[in-house]
Amino acid sequence: MPNEEANFCVGEDMVSIFDSKLRQAVSESDSLLCVGLDPDPEKMPIDDIFTFCKQIVDTTANEVCAFKPNLAFFEASGLDGFKVLKDVVDYIHSAFPNKVVIGDGKRGDIDSSSARYAYSMFEILGFDATTVNGFGGYDSIKPFLDYSEKGVFIWCKSSNPDGYQFQGIYDSQQNRPTVFEEMAKMATSWNSNKNIGLVVGATFPKELAAVRHVAPDIPILVPGIGSQEGDLSNSLKAGVEKEFPNIFINSSRSIIYSSSDPNNYSYAAGQAAYKLKSDINKILTEISDSNFGMKT
Repeated sequence: MPNEEANFCVGEDMVSIFDSKLRQAVSESDSLLCVGLDPDPEKMPIDDIFTFCKQIVDTTANEVCAFKPNLAFFEASGLDGFKVLKDVVDYIHSAFPNKVVIGDGKRGDIDSSSARYAYSMFEILGFDATTVNGFGGYDSIKPFLDYSEKGVFIWCKSSNPDGYQFQGIYDSQQNRPTVFEEMAKMATSWNSNKNIGLVVGATFPKELAAVRHVAPDIPILVPGIGSQEGDLSNSLKAGVEKEFPNIFINSSRSIIYSSSDPNNYSYAAGQAAYKLKSDINKILTEISDSNFGMKT
C-alpha cells in the first residue's frame, strides 16, 4: 500500500527513501549507467528470455546502478512474458539488492486506472521505480506518487524525432514555454514526496539543458545512448549537477545485443557496459575534478 511516511531529514533537507536508494546505488557502483532489458526474440542469441536477461544482469551488474526492464518486450510474449518479467525483477532484487530496478511501462490514465497500474508496478511486480505518462495531469500520476518510497519518472522529452510534434509546442504570443518545459515545471511543483524523476532523451541535449534549468533538483533518466545515437558528452554537460550528478544514462540495445554469439553475448554485454561506464566517468572527470562526489 502507499507509504505516507517514506521521507527523512538530513540537516534541513528532506530525503526520500527512493532518493537514498538511488544515491547508494550510484555510490556503490561508481556508476550512472542504467542498462535497459529489452528482450526481443528476433535479436536474442538464445531462445529463453529469463536466461538471456539473467546472464545480461550478471555480467553487467558491476558496471551499473540500475536496470530498466521494458514491459513492452515482456508483454509481447503473452502470459509467459509476464511471469518472466516478475522472475527477472525478483532475481535482480535477490542477487543484487542495492541495484535500482525501474519498470519502463509509461503507464498513465484517469486516477482510478492509474491506482491499479501503480499497484501492479509496485506491489505485484515489485519495481523500485516506474516510468509514467504525465500528460493526463496531476491526478493521473498521483496514485504513483502516493507510493512515496518508490520513484516515479515522468516522460518529459522523448528521444524519438517526432516527439517534437507535441512536446515542442509553445505559445509565442503569450511567451509561454514548450510543453516539455511545462511538464518539467509541473513536476517540480508535484514533488512534495521527493520521489519524482524525469525522462529526457539524449538525442536532444539542448532540450535536456532547458529541463535541468527548470528542474534543478530532480533526477533525470536519459535514454537514447547507443542505438539511437544520443549525445553522451553534451547530455552529461547539460544535465549533471554538482553535489550529486542526478542524471542517469540508459543504454539498452547497444549493450545487450553487443554480440549475436550464443556463447559470448553476455560477456560482450559486460564489456560494452564497462566501456560506457568508463566513458561516462571520464566525461564527468573532465567536467569536474571532484567527480561530483560519486565516491562519497
